[in-house]
Amino acid sequence: MTALPASPAGRCGPNAGADVKVAAQHLVLYDGVCGMCNAAVQFLLPRDRHHSFDYASLQSRTGQAWLARFGKPPGSLDTVMVITDYRGSAPAMRAKADAALFAVSVLGQPWRSLALLRVLPARVLNAGYDFVARHRYRVFGRYDVCLLPRAEDKDRFIDL
Repeated sequence: MTALPASPAGRCGPNAGADVKVAAQHLVLYDGVCGMCNAAVQFLLPRDRHHSFDYASLQSRTGQAWLARFGKPPGSLDTVMVITDYRGSAPAMRAKADAALFAVSVLGQPWRSLALLRVLPARVLNAGYDFVARHRYRVFGRYDVCLLPRAEDKDRFIDL
């Protein structure tokens, strides 16, 4: 991807000189100020033994660029998204329950077992996802700025 301007809020600005790991195949886009979203990222990090995921907040320039690429409005902060094969020639966007179930399926067992929820209709899964998303700030809190990752995880984040 080409260089893009900083995020509109400027709260998750670029980390000049940060090296991006080439090994990651998928990109998790999450609401950087959401307590639940940050907890989900903190859940994924230690369980992603093969470093299959990189991470960027939806507010970052990378997040905003991917939203634009897939025709989503810049304010689409109410869902986690996973860009599969984001470094390849045919990246695809997964959102809501599909993104969450994809992420746990990549982690391996026992987490992969949660992907069995796909037997439920997508409409039902997304209704549950939307309910949680509507109440996430009230239940899990909201930060004023995007949180910074631990030092040992910084190389897995884009646009800090």
